[in-house]
Amino acid sequence: MFFDDRLATVLRQRVSSEAGRRTQFRQLLDILGNRRRTDEEGRDHSLLAAAWLRMDALADVIPAEDRARMVREPGWRLRSAELTAHLADFEPEVAAAALTRAELSAQDWTALIPRLPLRARGFLRLRRDLPLDAEALLERLGIHDRGLPRPGDQAADAQGGAMQEPAAPAGVRPERDATPPGQTLPETARPEPEPEPEPGPEPEADPARSEISALVERIARFRRERETTPAERDPAPGLPLDLPDEEPRGERPVAAFGFAADSAGRIEWAEPEVAPMVIGARLVRRRALLGTGEESALERAFARRQPIAHGAAALSGAPAISGEWVVDARPRFTDDGVFAGYVGRFRRPVETPARPTAAAREADRIRQLLHELRTPVTAVQGYAEVIQQQLFGPAPHEYRALAAAIAADAARILAGFAELDRLARLETGTQDIARGHADLAAAATRTANQLAQVLAPRLSGIEFDPPADRPVEVTLDPDELDALLWRLLATLGGGCAAGEMLTASLAPAFAHDARQGEAGPVGVARLTCEIPAQLLAEEDVFAAEARPASSAINAGLFGAGFALRLARAEARAAGGDLVRRDEELVLTLPLVSEAGEAEPDPREETGGKVS
Repeated sequence: MFFDDRLATVLRQRVSSEAGRRTQFRQLLDILGNRRRTDEEGRDHSLLAAAWLRMDALADVIPAEDRARMVREPGWRLRSAELTAHLADFEPEVAAAALTRAELSAQDWTALIPRLPLRARGFLRLRRDLPLDAEALLERLGIHDRGLPRPGDQAADAQGGAMQEPAAPAGVRPERDATPPGQTLPETARPEPEPEPEPGPEPEADPARSEISALVERIARFRRERETTPAERDPAPGLPLDLPDEEPRGERPVAAFGFAADSAGRIEWAEPEVAPMVIGARLVRRRALLGTGEESALERAFARRQPIAHGAAALSGAPAISGEWVVDARPRFTDDGVFAGYVGRFRRPVETPARPTAAAREADRIRQLLHELRTPVTAVQGYAEVIQQQLFGPAPHEYRALAAAIAADAARILAGFAELDRLARLETGTQDIARGHADLAAAATRTANQLAQVLAPRLSGIEFDPPADRPVEVTLDPDELDALLWRLLATLGGGCAAGEMLTASLAPAFAHDARQGEAGPVGVARLTCEIPAQLLAEEDVFAAEARPASSAINAGLFGAGFALRLARAEARAAGGDLVRRDEELVLTLPLVSEAGEAEPDPREETGGKVS
């Protein structure tokens, strides 16, 4: 590898899905985390700044828990102090994961710790592998250990407090007036404590048992302090203050409850939590009992004494029980066979997600198929690169050449799969195309000049008549516009025979106002190009299977028809279209208005009449 362009490659990728954003966040972690300070000194600072901005943008859409889990993943190494400092400014869970994974040198730790936020420095005290300089710096900054207190330290503190104010010995009553002011007792007159008996020889203690006892004492002391501290810190009584954030028990929504109803449909029993709110309510309306009005499924089952399954009902009253319900109940009868009512259960209806459309299901099937095809191709490409790069040992030059060819073929196949996936998403409307401002005239001229370098020796190519030398701004991202024009012009130019020149033109299209009979404002830009003779014989140019005449030009893996169909899908997603008109292909794209927005499509205003 002569130069490392991985970071630039990752930043060029546009992600629109949730999985793509998570993948790009992992890639930025891997690339930025493996770069030490010496590696970053020679890098493009603008590229690094773009990487930090992209990481912040991804952090806004990826939850903190997921980002913390990515940081804790074992598949990468965090050896960059800059990335550690950047992650420490995020949420506490992300900062804790980053400071736990960081593998920095003593110099990096010393320079990083003063830059960390105060809440992030405390996480470092949980590590036991920091350099001595870093631990000393934390001590100077006042960051102490969060572990359990040691019994010895507590005893020493208590002993130190007792030494400040000694108590009088037992049996000696101090007299206030015994010694005049300004005089002190002689040494012989001072009371001395009774000597303690000399301890006998202590048995030898078990070291393991002593450590266990000390640990048990520390845990017990920690529990006692935790139980007593809240009462000391918060002396306020725990009375029900009816704060706004406390929801009264009666207003909490009820999810389900059991009930029993009598023969008239009136609820006579319910679970104790909701009994005061629902007893007396009716399962069916009174008019249904009288036989008037249109009956619902629940009322019809009640009238026929049949089981009720998924019956829709509505209750009114307290907020906890009001709203729509689903009733499941069965009839009950006495021993004599007399109808006695219903017993069952009320439950809230479950909101089922909207079913995907047929187009969305078709696009999903295509994506699943492409995933199954992409997996073995990726594996073949990986093994070919292993052989070509001799990662596991030397290989003959013939094998390396074959492996390089296989890797190149696999890359082309993967690119074709990406185009299939893009076409499926665009045609089903599950993916939007990036919008922006781009000069259609400059992009078309640039693409035609690139094709001329290959087609000029064959006396063929594409020329604009008149030249496209005036700016034509369209509402499309510059990269998307370049890809669209390459698919269109490269497909047409690649189909040119020797000595065949195609004529293209670019001009704005005016919309005629049928009410006033005058030309309206500019709405779309129209790019027209002749179709080569190779494609003129095709009945449907968007389904043609012809291959380009020049092997140096490749607009796609699946032939000219697929490339034009993908270009049409991209144009329609951008608000334009690509259609065939006699022996020409016409590409229309919406123009940028003076206010910076897209002009309305004039065909929508005039019923398709565009000059």
